[in-house]
Amino acid sequence: MSRKVLITGATGDTGRAAVAESIKAGLTVRAMVRKVDERSKALEALGAEVVIGDLQEINTLSKAMEGVEAAYFVYPVAPGLVNATVNFLQAAKEAGVSFIVNLSQRSASRTSTSWSCRDTFIAEEVIKWSGIPFINLRPTYFLQWLLYPWQLPFFVNEGKLRMPVGRGRHSPIAAEDQGRAIAAILKNPDELFGQTLDLSGPVEMDHEQMAAELTAALGRKITFQDLPIDEYCASIAAMGVPPYVVQHLGGAMADYQNGVMSGADNNIEKLTGQRSMTVGEFALAHIDQLNPKRAS
Repeated sequence: MSRKVLITGATGDTGRAAVAESIKAGLTVRAMVRKVDERSKALEALGAEVVIGDLQEINTLSKAMEGVEAAYFVYPVAPGLVNATVNFLQAAKEAGVSFIVNLSQRSASRTSTSWSCRDTFIAEEVIKWSGIPFINLRPTYFLQWLLYPWQLPFFVNEGKLRMPVGRGRHSPIAAEDQGRAIAAILKNPDELFGQTLDLSGPVEMDHEQMAAELTAALGRKITFQDLPIDEYCASIAAMGVPPYVVQHLGGAMADYQNGVMSGADNNIEKLTGQRSMTVGEFALAHIDQLNPKRAS
């Protein structure tokens, strides 16, 4: 019998990929969403069982976890992570879930000035306290950041990779590759219980190097624009980015400049047998958004 798994955040960047890849891997997938819409209907079309649930409402979680063997937990950069983690774990214990996979973040830290980074650290600790077998995943910054509404207009209209990162370095990772890793772990977790795994792209680079690779892939000049963290945060706040996200990015960018996100690993390849996408490969896969006038 196929293992039945619950994937929360199923319409998000990693959630969608995790649902698709888990189904490909032969798992029976229950996808938890906040509401029925075109995104949830797309998951049903893939073969997922879609249920409505809210990580802040434990009774909806209990219902979503009935009969599942494993559960994937992800929470957005938003207030309420610690409470959501406790709800998720309590519901998992009540339902007899065998193990959980938690999507954390590389910058999880007790000492970060980012509220989200601190809450993510606490959430990891609460998961350990729960006694439920777990695997924590700490991805570096997503390549999907290129597509976010506070970045994409500058990128498309001005050819600017606009980030307050100085000469900091990381190994950018695509959500699609994380989805493959999550599916592989949900299918074969046995050697990984209790571990916290970093997830990175294949090459560590600074943003000048990233801009050069994007230039080559997209066939138009992309330049890196560094700017002070305070100026960056003020600009995205003016664009309507929620205050909690702005506060997080202020702290996380300071951490980034201090090397918190540096380093590389091949954990995606070890887990899935296939390396993660390069920056250029990601750009070509999303050329309709990154180069809309050239997509045709």
